[in-house]
Amino acid sequence: MSEQQPDQPDQPGEYDDDFDDIVHAETTRDPDLAVIEAGSRTLRAQAGRPQGDGVPARPADPEVDRALRAVEQELAGRWGETKLEPSVRRIEALMDVLGDPQRAYPSIHLTGTNGKTSTARMIEALLGAFDLRTGRYTSPHVSSVTERISLDGEPISPERFIETYGDIKPYVDMVDGAQEYRLSFFEVLTGMAYAAFADAPVDVAVVEVGMGGTWDATNVIDATVAVVTPIDLDHTDRLGSTPGEIAVEKAGIIKQGATVVLAQQPVDAAQVMLKKAVDVDATVAREGMEFGIVSREVAVGGQMLTLRGLGGEYEQIFLPLHGAHQAHNAVVALAAVEAFFGVGAEHARPMDLETVRAAFASVVSPGRLEVVRRSPTVVLDAAHNPAGARAAAAAVGEAFGFSRLIGVVGASAGKDVRGLLEALEPVFAEIVVTENSSDRAMGADELAAVAVELFGDDRVQVEPRLDDALEAAITLAEEGDEYAGAGVLVTGSVITVGEARLLLGKG
Repeated sequence: MSEQQPDQPDQPGEYDDDFDDIVHAETTRDPDLAVIEAGSRTLRAQAGRPQGDGVPARPADPEVDRALRAVEQELAGRWGETKLEPSVRRIEALMDVLGDPQRAYPSIHLTGTNGKTSTARMIEALLGAFDLRTGRYTSPHVSSVTERISLDGEPISPERFIETYGDIKPYVDMVDGAQEYRLSFFEVLTGMAYAAFADAPVDVAVVEVGMGGTWDATNVIDATVAVVTPIDLDHTDRLGSTPGEIAVEKAGIIKQGATVVLAQQPVDAAQVMLKKAVDVDATVAREGMEFGIVSREVAVGGQMLTLRGLGGEYEQIFLPLHGAHQAHNAVVALAAVEAFFGVGAEHARPMDLETVRAAFASVVSPGRLEVVRRSPTVVLDAAHNPAGARAAAAAVGEAFGFSRLIGVVGASAGKDVRGLLEALEPVFAEIVVTENSSDRAMGADELAAVAVELFGDDRVQVEPRLDDALEAAITLAEEGDEYAGAGVLVTGSVITVGEARLLLGKG
């Protein structure tokens, strides 16, 4: 990959679209359209503020809230995480002056195209069930930037987030002054996560890459276990135009002597990963070979699984998430934790079954086929590329059995929107196209032009405002007695899903 310099923000302090993203699980309740209207008023009231300033679940203490906003503002003044500059020299410099906090604990590192966050949450739950203190770093966020850094399964508190930023800020300023370009938003946040984990301290860190692998800011850890979720086409302008090309960048997280846990992969991507493993003398565990799904049945509120891990079979595992893709994420997470504990290498005895069952039963993954309303049922899914949309389409049909499904889709510019809509067209009776508040959002009219080609005029409705789109979709789902089992699926972008959660009272 050739060296390219990052773009600086047009205006220092201007909010990047990172702060429009999504993620925090709460108890589902059944709001009516009045809740949408109330949420709409909230978003409109925030319209004159900096982009992303009004995230849900703000701190109740006004002093803490002001301090958190100040930190968010400073972070947002840096160049955004969607801009990739192939170098880790700045984050390495920051780690050096901080005393290499990322070396204070072992790590499990995840890359791939889809499923990283859900898999990371499952790994975290398993490790925690075995009484290990965990730190988890994932991206993007659903509701608040503080969600990206978790300790013991819970997002870091606003107070601790502010304190961590204050602790590392003098060192950030030192590195900024010594480099041609300042540290990025993602680099500073990564430094905060690694410092917070060392300060806790954690027994193990579960770290998801931001984008790619080799040049990702997270890749200053020497993870003993590298996890590669399914690789597909996304960020093709930055990572490559085929799964094999993309795999070259993602293989960079595989370190000397590590164990590599590979989800099922396209052939060219698998070949790249296996070659890298051989080059660095890494051990490989492959889904479908060394571990895999034995059986899967749809159950109320999720699915019942029998999984074959590196140390044997684990029966009657209840996973409260929908879709075959989440079952595959589960078995990958299981193998990753087994590899971390040495199962299958030092000994072949499986982990304690009851502990594994309890861990999986506790897993949540907000914004991933998440039900946020009933009568009609409204489901949110953060699919933003064709592979994710195919998985969501299959899962929603299997898990919910809607007689009629209305789609609400808001996507980001530069994505494969046609491929995403092609995956959703067979399951949507009608589609309401919209847009979110991000600067990167694709305009509703532009999205509608693609949708009309695939769905036809009579199945496409355009509502540029998300609150109007939600109300229109719910109204369509409620029309006619024959469609009593109709539902709504909101998808297309993490940002769209996050804003829909706020509008539907989940913030």
